[in-house]
Amino acid sequence: MNVILIKFEIKKNMSTRLDQLNEFLKESPEDPFLKYAIAAEYLKQNEEQEALERFEQLIDKHPDYVGTYYHLGKLYEKLDKPELAIITYKSGIDIARKSRNFHTLGELQGALSFLVDDDDDDF
Repeated sequence: MNVILIKFEIKKNMSTRLDQLNEFLKESPEDPFLKYAIAAEYLKQNEEQEALERFEQLIDKHPDYVGTYYHLGKLYEKLDKPELAIITYKSGIDIARKSRNFHTLGELQGALSFLVDDDDDDF
């Protein structure tokens, strides 16, 4: 019985968080961080299609918001779309280089390297 209550509370808190983020977005409709946070919240709730649409919209409208590329790439991987993940990582790498965001650049390069590693180093 307690497990059900805990799951309900978690879901309730996620909904509340999503509701709060959407309210903030009404006040600042062009804020890329809020759009990113909403997409990430949908991902946490396992609403992958909604998260995917929101991450893709974010990249279309705010291509310089470099943090989106890693998470969108990972989502593409999870959805078994490695070609789209590779394209996304490469685009993010270009943006991260231009903006000199070395932390994100390293994450994107690592994700891309891991994805395209074709095990050629087998002995």
